[in-house]
Amino acid sequence: MTDTDLRTDTATSGGAAVGRRTLREELLIVLALTFVASATFALIDLLSAPIKGVTVRLYPQVGLATQLANIVFGLAPVWLVLYLVRRSGEGVGAIGLDGSSPRRDLGWGLGLGLAVAAAGLGVYEAAVALGVNRFVVPVPPLGHWWTVPVLVLGAAQVALLEETIVAAYLLHRLDQLGWPRGRALAASALLRGAYHLYQGFGGFLGNVALGLAFGYVYQRTRRAWPLVIAHFTVDVLAGLGYLVFRGKLAGL
Repeated sequence: MTDTDLRTDTATSGGAAVGRRTLREELLIVLALTFVASATFALIDLLSAPIKGVTVRLYPQVGLATQLANIVFGLAPVWLVLYLVRRSGEGVGAIGLDGSSPRRDLGWGLGLGLAVAAAGLGVYEAAVALGVNRFVVPVPPLGHWWTVPVLVLGAAQVALLEETIVAAYLLHRLDQLGWPRGRALAASALLRGAYHLYQGFGGFLGNVALGLAFGYVYQRTRRAWPLVIAHFTVDVLAGLGYLVFRGKLAGL
């Protein structure tokens, strides 16, 4: 293999030359263990049952111990990604998960989250009314002292999982692999929409739009924390809104 071939087949990461084939395989493994699998099962679920009048629950109907175990072990893929970027010599700052600008990250995250929550409610209500989305119950089992604490913990877990992998890690790796920004952004958004197909076509389209917005923010800022904070804010507000307004609005 010539020097030119070696340069063509490598990507530089934090000063370390990593083979493109290795990066591709690493990326495919992470996605296969997480959201490609979720997208596959979501598609099967969509095709296996009606959409209109069907209810889906984001939390299993189980006790506190199982809820907490699901949350803890649900963070394992995040740990894996952080390990991989540290092992490659890049560090967590390469995907914007360092603590270099906490105030700015918090401000951007809260603002983005409030904007998405306001727009998302309208999209969800319209999709349910049109019969292209299932009824989504975004809270743990009701009637327990731990309903809201588990909602908050679950929102943190899902926000970290999705934004670390589908936004930051995926876009970072695709950039290293030489993908054009527009194509990488589209791939990230379509994947986000695909693993929400179990909710229906409204969930798919809404999350594609969300993926385009979040991915664009990441590509411009290279910061993942604002996306994590925004996602956490949206999920907590959705859960609290359900608790307050259930039975009063369509789909709640």
